[in-house]
Amino acid sequence: MHIARVLEQPGTHFSFEFFPPKTEEASKTLFESIRELAPIQPSYVSVTFGAGGSTRELTRDLVVRLKRETQLTVVAHLTTVGSSQDDLKGLLETYAASGIENIMALRGDPPKGQVYAPTENGFAYASELVAFIKKHFPKLGVGVAGFPEGHPATPNRLQEMEHLKAKVDAGADYICTQLFFDNDDFYDFCERCELAGIKVPIIAGLMPVTSRSGLKRTAELALGARVPARLLRAVLRAENDEAVEKVGVHWATEQAFDLFDRKVAGIHFYTLNRSRPTLKIYDALAVNAKGRPA
Repeated sequence: MHIARVLEQPGTHFSFEFFPPKTEEASKTLFESIRELAPIQPSYVSVTFGAGGSTRELTRDLVVRLKRETQLTVVAHLTTVGSSQDDLKGLLETYAASGIENIMALRGDPPKGQVYAPTENGFAYASELVAFIKKHFPKLGVGVAGFPEGHPATPNRLQEMEHLKAKVDAGADYICTQLFFDNDDFYDFCERCELAGIKVPIIAGLMPVTSRSGLKRTAELALGARVPARLLRAVLRAENDEAVEKVGVHWATEQAFDLFDRKVAGIHFYTLNRSRPTLKIYDALAVNAKGRPA
């Protein structure tokens, strides 16, 4: 289903993000997680695109498989980094032919240790990718990223919102945010969007901390996500990773409660291909599969 039709339905929408597995064992783990999460009836699921386009084929294969083997609405990530316009068009043609209706359009991250540079005959900005998709594949729904704590490459937050509005003006149907640990950052971001004249739905991105090493990795992957001192203190006093996961799930559950009570458009869980933390949070909310009180 086109994402615009999905998000216009009432209730808070729940969605999940997965990444393409690189081994058979990892693939089994992923599809077991999908099986366990399916009863929630997520509004959509998304599949990531590795740094520098490193998982392009794996992403494509997983997206097509999910479309073929499940009833899930699938959003395929697509990045400008490492891809020419011909590359992008070819991939979009594959998706369209496979019945994929939605794309998450991102500039993307370069391979570790490298500086971003546009590919020859490629794009420098996500807004250009959005416009390209809407021109050549106007029936596709398009999502773009938002940064509640500010985009790390754009310290000027007024300029940041100008860039975000450019993506929306190019045709983006919704915004899904980077993960955050303080809901006030999200609410402030939503106000900034309103002031900038951005009116598309904004989905809040959450990811529970499940280990100390994972917290460090999360800060790196999320380009410096701010970890509140109270959360950090709780993680540091936990005796082991099992205890850390309890702390992380509790923290994310409190975030989800608050977001749900504020009637946000949606909550997007970065699952890391695991079902247990997300299921615990969802069960605690006591809502039905349509995001309404059970």
